[in-house]
Amino acid sequence: MADTIPPVCQLRYEHHYGDRVFACYIDRPRNVYGLLSNAVARHPDSTALICGDTRMTYAELEIEVRQVAAGLRSRGVGRGDRVAMLLGNGLPFVVVTYAAAFLGAITVPLNTRDQVPGIRHALVNSGAMALIVDSVFSDLVPLPQDTPNLTAQLSVGTAEGFDPYETLLHSGTASDPTETGEDEVATILYTSGTTGAPKGAMLTGLGIVHSAMNFSQKMALGAKDCTVVVVPMSHVTGLVAGIHTMVRCAGCIVVQREFKATRFLACAARHRMTYSLMVPAMYNLCLHQTKLEDFDLSAWRVGGYGGAPMPAATIERLGAALPGLGLMNAYGATETTSPATIMPANQTAQRRLSVGQPVPGAEICVMDGAGREVPRGEAGELWIRGAMVVPGYWRNPEADAREFTAGFWKSGDIGSINEAGFVHVLDRKKDMVNRGGHKVFTAEVESVLTAVSGVIEAAVVAKPCPILGERVHAVVSVTPNAVDEQTLKDHCATQLADYQCPESYTLRNALLPRNANGKVLKRQIKQELEFESRADLTPKEM
Repeated sequence: MADTIPPVCQLRYEHHYGDRVFACYIDRPRNVYGLLSNAVARHPDSTALICGDTRMTYAELEIEVRQVAAGLRSRGVGRGDRVAMLLGNGLPFVVVTYAAAFLGAITVPLNTRDQVPGIRHALVNSGAMALIVDSVFSDLVPLPQDTPNLTAQLSVGTAEGFDPYETLLHSGTASDPTETGEDEVATILYTSGTTGAPKGAMLTGLGIVHSAMNFSQKMALGAKDCTVVVVPMSHVTGLVAGIHTMVRCAGCIVVQREFKATRFLACAARHRMTYSLMVPAMYNLCLHQTKLEDFDLSAWRVGGYGGAPMPAATIERLGAALPGLGLMNAYGATETTSPATIMPANQTAQRRLSVGQPVPGAEICVMDGAGREVPRGEAGELWIRGAMVVPGYWRNPEADAREFTAGFWKSGDIGSINEAGFVHVLDRKKDMVNRGGHKVFTAEVESVLTAVSGVIEAAVVAKPCPILGERVHAVVSVTPNAVDEQTLKDHCATQLADYQCPESYTLRNALLPRNANGKVLKRQIKQELEFESRADLTPKEM
């Protein structure tokens, strides 16, 4: 726990982004680079980064950031220019992030699990002039004629046609950071939509700073804290919750390239990790694939998670094995620069299906299809407004007009808010099952399924039906020979209304397919089951 960051509690309404007014922290860093410069001023000799055998203090990190900034400047990168990064988790990702901020440039982190068409779209749409790539991903880079704006291409590791990343360190050391306004775009993150081309959400300095401050305040993080960043740094969670939040605190960032439960826990024990933010499936895998008692995890006190409810069995097992660990649900999206709500750790067990309360300065309302607020406790679409909400999408006024109203972002999530102010996310609009007029929220059914011993994770999807429109189908990842379909049916019958109970099952020993951010790919599941193109049930099968 840190006592080195002044208490942050005072808010005031401010005018930003042309026509928005929302509550902001009064005392805050001036921009993204201000997060780093403040950390250097407070704790220059504290460890900032550990990546393999490399350890770097905040003072050393700032020197390397300024060297890379000088190298980028020598290649023509300046204020407002876009610097794309096709990088896995590693030291260069962190350094380039702050080097671009030093210059007032805009970073464009790219998904390393994407393919050439998606990479090409992001490079062309953003107009990126520089690209830094891990050599192992160089085959994903489009042909030069497809990306005419790119004038500088550098590679971490050897890749044909790319200059070595290390050459950026040999152009001197930049001295004066560009005074970037906090309303200016700092990062463009491309969201993975189910239809159409991905949209580039414009994360500003204002939004990033507020989200980093919200994480640090609500989770009581400070300079003595250490995190292992194992989720992709190119995702909003890794970028904001992992990098920017820890830099705000002047804490330590330990980098892992990918998640493997045993390696993650060994790393957490070795470096005395205190804080994590992962998806529930990662915590579940730690329980199913390892023995927690084999690792000294006594320093681990904050277990942040998001993307799905935490199974009750997981909460109970983690509580028994790690009594000092406080689990905290954090709900957000790329468009909210990560957290819009955070659950107090002492409320998690009794409010497992809630995502917590709005972060300071956030406004969340529940709206019906006509744009009217519904009564407390009733379901509708969650609309979110605040300093952390992005001003819009890069060069996409049509999407701006469709998804933003009066500063509120229309999340596409169906949810409710109870009388105590706790937010519940019931389903994505597109994932909700409509069974003969009965709305079935898949998250509720999945929560019941994951409470069964032997179930690792579950995904509920709509199965087309010519009579009812849709029926409830469950895809369940199970420990081999630990549970059968009848056991699941019997359990659901005691916990759910009849129309909510899955009527068909797919049991599998493999884990569910996920994207790079750890979220279950329900569209892929439906495609694998051939649910998207035809109605599998005929009247005689009813």
